[in-house]
Amino acid sequence: MKRIATLALCALLPALALAQVHPLERLIDAARGGAASPGLADLVATTLSPHGGTAVWGQDFLFVTDLAPAPKSEPVSATQAGVSIDGQAPLAMQKIAGSNLWMRLVKMRTGVTHAYQYYTDGKPIGKRSDVAGYNPDSYPKAGVPQGKLSGKQTITSKIYDGMKADFWYYASPGVDPNVPAPLMVWQDGQGLVAGDLSHLRLFTVTENLVAQKLIPPMVHVLIAPGFSPDGKAMRSIEYDTVSDRYDRFLLEEVLPEVEKIYKLRPDGYSRGIAGESSGGICSLNSAWFMPEKFTRVHSTIGSYTSIQWHPEEKLDGGNLYPFMVRKMPKRNIRVWMSDGADDLENTHGSWPLQAIQLANSLKMREYDFHFRFGLATHDSAQAAIDLPESLTWLWRGYDPGKTSEEFTIDPAEKDKPYYRVTISNREAW
Repeated sequence: MKRIATLALCALLPALALAQVHPLERLIDAARGGAASPGLADLVATTLSPHGGTAVWGQDFLFVTDLAPAPKSEPVSATQAGVSIDGQAPLAMQKIAGSNLWMRLVKMRTGVTHAYQYYTDGKPIGKRSDVAGYNPDSYPKAGVPQGKLSGKQTITSKIYDGMKADFWYYASPGVDPNVPAPLMVWQDGQGLVAGDLSHLRLFTVTENLVAQKLIPPMVHVLIAPGFSPDGKAMRSIEYDTVSDRYDRFLLEEVLPEVEKIYKLRPDGYSRGIAGESSGGICSLNSAWFMPEKFTRVHSTIGSYTSIQWHPEEKLDGGNLYPFMVRKMPKRNIRVWMSDGADDLENTHGSWPLQAIQLANSLKMREYDFHFRFGLATHDSAQAAIDLPESLTWLWRGYDPGKTSEEFTIDPAEKDKPYYRVTISNREAW
């Protein structure tokens, strides 16, 4: 009988070992076998998407595409696909057996972003994008406890006239449901609930930082943009509108639902809010209008542009923030910002120039702020490699025994000059 039990355990060990292999690591391992690796196309579809994507594990970077520019669903016919990385000549890609997918596995530097562009038969297709070379705290570590993610919740808003919005909540290790916990609210939360398969790897980063006591145990509330009763997307109205309406939605409708499960700290000192693009300006909006409720702002590739500027309706747009910060009463908030030189330029404005303007405004008024300006375009790559650093910076010095702190500019930042712009793609004369 003992021998049978031992044999059964031995039979289970390979399966147990396989279950402990991270999905991204499993995909990379399969890709090392080349485009003919059995089941590779299925692994891509289940781990990334049916159209491909990027996977990063250590120094291994996997690029997979069907060459179809979103939102098209039909793949582009090609006799040879390629991928250009960091502006270099395109590298040939291999077609994955039994699929319309092409792949290339390369080793590259970590701790930086890498630009990439797909090619078909020698011609660029789609838009240039970026991928993060993740830092160590963005990977699961042995012995680090994991947090708990709720199922999807749906709320019908009275403040937004019947809008329905999905949300989730995640409790990091160390959170006691009966003890009020610090809080961070994340816009576009539907893109974060996939854990390490999302770009930011928020849960793993949080768990590693909590284990190192670099941030306090906290609850993340992850909110998806809503839809009106007639099916209209409400994202821009929620996020880009310069008002306190979204604050009221959070404070009066969403957070009370979360507090049915987890108690939350009510003081702004213990609350942060985060987002990218329109979600980035939304984060500053929330702290700007209610600094007593949110003091820690995490804003990346923020849309400080005129998306919801409607002068005919006397509605201000986010393009005014650099000047509002300079001329209106100072708020007691802490702000992490990042953007890239190749961010968007369109009819709503210039994302990189507005970011630089806002950073200089925060500096002029001696806000407690940090500005990271890289080379990336309008994507999550810079935010992803920064996340361990940015969350640590945002929550540095947190004391659970306090309910307030006067945030002041770092003396090292105060001594630095204002940001200045140089043109990299034109001659001066």
